[in-house]
Amino acid sequence: MRGTWLGAAIAAGLLLGAGTAGAQVSFAKKTVTVYIGFTAGGSYDLYGRLVARHLGEHLPGKPAVIASNMAGGGGMIAINYLYDAAAKDGTALAMVTETITVEQVLQNPGAKYDAAKFTYIGRVAESNNIHFMWHTSKVQSIEDAKKIESTVAGTGPGNIAEMVPRLLNQVVGTKFKIISGYPASNEGMMAMEKGETDGAESAWAAIKVGKKEWLAEKKIKIILQDVLERSPELPDVPALPELGNTTEQKQLLSIYAGNGVIGRSIIAPPGLAPDVTKTLRDGFDEMVHDAAFKAEIDKLQIDWQPMKGPELEASAKKLLDMPPAVRQKAMAIFGR
Repeated sequence: MRGTWLGAAIAAGLLLGAGTAGAQVSFAKKTVTVYIGFTAGGSYDLYGRLVARHLGEHLPGKPAVIASNMAGGGGMIAINYLYDAAAKDGTALAMVTETITVEQVLQNPGAKYDAAKFTYIGRVAESNNIHFMWHTSKVQSIEDAKKIESTVAGTGPGNIAEMVPRLLNQVVGTKFKIISGYPASNEGMMAMEKGETDGAESAWAAIKVGKKEWLAEKKIKIILQDVLERSPELPDVPALPELGNTTEQKQLLSIYAGNGVIGRSIIAPPGLAPDVTKTLRDGFDEMVHDAAFKAEIDKLQIDWQPMKGPELEASAKKLLDMPPAVRQKAMAIFGR
């Protein structure tokens, strides 16, 4: 009987080992696509292509990883594609707008997804979106914007470039006029530079890397940062909630100040197999801490605040839990 028991135990152990080995997902001979919800030139594109350059080295089978821009709808086209049509085998990933949760909560008609069901792979960095005016504009501060009408470039109904100015107009009395139709922040900045608008919006990471000459030559005046508290790098620029005079106003403004926690993250479609999810998350986590990846981050002089997939998922679900009174007030402001 002892021999029978021992033989059975050995057999079970071998089967368990085989099962564990077989659980590793290989991406050999596959191509992984990182869809980017905006056009080239902005911080989403910057971070998305950075991930595409490095992720393959950290996935089993070392697949080819390509970046593909899928712009439109303030980032909604890429999100909806990932949710409904993209392959659910780990070969389709995306870097999408950080407002993915709030647009669902506020019932953006273009948001045809449930953000709680996406597979959250990991975050490269938090984000700080900034609003700035061209040096020739009569508006050089939020206080100026309350007195003088100025035009700002809009990049879609689900994007901060349009939502925050609209919110500020209703909550604190600014007089921003949104000129819609620009695909992403890069085109919006070009419009500002050419005189089509007075101001634009982009990520601080993109500005300090791609527009150093603007900062050095004082071509732009940064008037607002969409964060809960001022960044140490921009100590003289007000944070969004500071503009509110009442608790309700501060709560409303905080809706678009809290999305930085999502920042520049990689997500995958809903319904991925657990072993595929684990493989992607492990590879991503290994990548963001790899010396070569960190060296490029340092070379580009961009932010790096990685977050693991489970923590990112928890943060997204927390953002979905918006107080009903705040949600209803915001929806009324945006006409939803």
